Amino acid sequence: MNLLNTVLGMDNQSPEVLTSAEAFAAIAVVAVTPDGLLSEQQVLNISSVLSRIKLFNTYSEDAINQLLEKILGILKHDGFNALFNAAKESLSPELREVAFAVAADFVLAEAVVTEEEKNFLNDLSHALGIQYENAIKILQVLMLKNQR
Repeated sequence: MNLLNTVLGMDNQSPEVLTSAEAFAAIAVVAVTPDGLLSEQQVLNISSVLSRIKLFNTYSEDAINQLLEKILGILKHDGFNALFNAAKESLSPELREVAFAVAADFVLAEAVVTEEEKNFLNDLSHALGIQYENAIKILQVLMLKNQR
């Protein structure tokens, strides 16, 4: 975070308008890492998931990696809130439930879901305007998918 941005109240401003694809990828990234630090395996996991989504079927592996680099750059430079706000404002309505499901799948794939992650999913569902009943159905399916 930039100290001057904090003093001027600019920390939570959106850095720019994102494309729907960038916004979708940003939701996936913030679900995996709030600080922008991704392991090589996490980058591969996100790339793999994105490449299987219709929105990204014309993206090459290099294009997906460039998109992720841009998203991580925004996260590191402008912070979590700015990226999250830009993503929720830019994500098209028809992709909101899908983006929530992908983010939730990343979170629920972990052995232990922290209170912070639970709060993130709750906040994400509200921010994306997902109806409570639909969010519950998505989470129930993902809980079944991720059972050990």
